Amino acid sequence: MSKRISEQLNSFKYKGEPVKVTLGTLLLICLCILLLIVATFTQLTLTHFYIPSDWFYFLNQSPTSSQIAQHFSKTYKYIPQIPMIFFIVALLGRKFGILSICGYILLGMFFPIFALGGGITYLFEYGFGYILAFIPAVFFTGTLLKVKTDFLRIILMAALGVLAIHILGVLYMLFIATLRHASMDLVSSWIASQSGIQIFYDIFFTVIGIYIGRWARRVLWIVMC
Repeated sequence: MSKRISEQLNSFKYKGEPVKVTLGTLLLICLCILLLIVATFTQLTLTHFYIPSDWFYFLNQSPTSSQIAQHFSKTYKYIPQIPMIFFIVALLGRKFGILSICGYILLGMFFPIFALGGGITYLFEYGFGYILAFIPAVFFTGTLLKVKTDFLRIILMAALGVLAIHILGVLYMLFIATLRHASMDLVSSWIASQSGIQIFYDIFFTVIGIYIGRWARRVLWIVMC
């Protein structure tokens, strides 16, 4: 590590005190990269209430209570990758958080650690824009987390950060679709699957991730400094 890079990293401060890059912080960054990889390949089965388009016709058929519960509920496979991003920035702060995300992206250029694989060719996948959007989202959230935040501000912060990832991800998806001359039906289905109800789950679990990360940060920085 060059002297200039080392000085820049060592200028990171927590509560006014400098936090130097040590073996412990580097190991912590590597651990966060591993957690992000694990989250990428983790699926949570969630069931939620929804109103189908045929709800009025269905209720006129005098269904049983179990049929109603089944018809008005939907099972969703959720990947907690985005909440893990915000957990990492709440734990490590802006600079180390960005280092973790950049390390994850760099590894993905050589190893299949992204959801659909990896390698240089992944740059042209529809979903790569969401991964790139992690960097500005971490910068934005890490900057806001430096100030004292209350519950409502954390919810707003989570909503803005998640929306930023999805908006940039959709824009990148449209760019790749234009290069590939993809049909609008394909693009619409991709957007619906990646940025549909996923957004609401992302915001909910991101708030939890930020709180857990902030709590763990207090403990870790005291131990490591």
